Amino acid sequence: MRKCSLQNLETVFEKISESMTLYIPADTKDGADFTKWTKGVQMSQALNTNRSAKDFFFPQTEDLVEFKTEGKNIEVIDTRKESEDFAVFGVRACDVKSFDILDRVFLTEPYDSYYATRREHGVIFSLACTRPAETCFCGTFGINPAEPGADVSMWKTDSEMFFEANTEKGKEILKKLESVTQSADASDVDGQKKKTGEIMKKLPLSDLSAEKFGKGMTSKYFDSPKWRELSATCIGCGTCTFVCPTCQCYDIKDFNSGKGVIRYRCWDSCMYSDFTKMAHGNSRNSQTERFRQRFMHKLVYYPDNNDGMFSCVGCGRCLNKCPISMNIVKVMKTLGGEDNE
Repeated sequence: MRKCSLQNLETVFEKISESMTLYIPADTKDGADFTKWTKGVQMSQALNTNRSAKDFFFPQTEDLVEFKTEGKNIEVIDTRKESEDFAVFGVRACDVKSFDILDRVFLTEPYDSYYATRREHGVIFSLACTRPAETCFCGTFGINPAEPGADVSMWKTDSEMFFEANTEKGKEILKKLESVTQSADASDVDGQKKKTGEIMKKLPLSDLSAEKFGKGMTSKYFDSPKWRELSATCIGCGTCTFVCPTCQCYDIKDFNSGKGVIRYRCWDSCMYSDFTKMAHGNSRNSQTERFRQRFMHKLVYYPDNNDGMFSCVGCGRCLNKCPISMNIVKVMKTLGGEDNE
């Protein structure tokens, strides 16, 4: 284990950025977001970023391929640029877990080479939580915010940052940081872990359980009349899907640039009325059906196909961002037979 004083954290940033591009959570006018580090950029003290670190591996929009035609000849041009080494600093345990969920989608044959290349070149510095928020419920899905994992785990005390490598990538980069860090024992870290655990026990959603959901529950919940009640106020804006660290739906489109055709993909949302729309129409014609799809996928369909793993990490972003305050917690409580209040 290594450590540095918080006053010298910028020295660590400088060292990392010598060999790769570094992104850290920084404050913006709209809240904390991952920002490319340059000298003077300060790390945010916010619990979490508006958008998750998913963006670095599965960006909102990306070019896939370009076509140029000349007569009957078609030239296919690979435009990808995912070869840059980069580090993402300060990723919370909930977002670290989201990579396990996304990996099962994008790294299963036939694997997604765009996502795979970014995963290969990216290094994740996770940061344990010291003050989880009232909207956090990562513990519901077996996530410990005091043990964040990733390539390098970090813990912050009042005066120091501690680092521990978990992978070969992590060991390699910590070796590069030896000149700007010191050897450390785990005593201060153990104390911080204990404090975080005590806070987690007192959070409003600490007792939220997922035991009534998971594999084999499709027939139990699919035709529930509660879906109509739950979806009644949903406006189908898709905000919940765009801030979610585990949503992976996308659309592929072609754009004529005047010099050729660019094929690109962009995030999509199962909450949109034109999602999966085909020549015959849409397979889910009502907002109730679309609403049901989102939450059934998180709580039932994904676990069915992935050894019981849920497709939610309890980050709380959907609780914070939904304009009508409808979220997965209310769905779980309502379908599970509990009182919303």
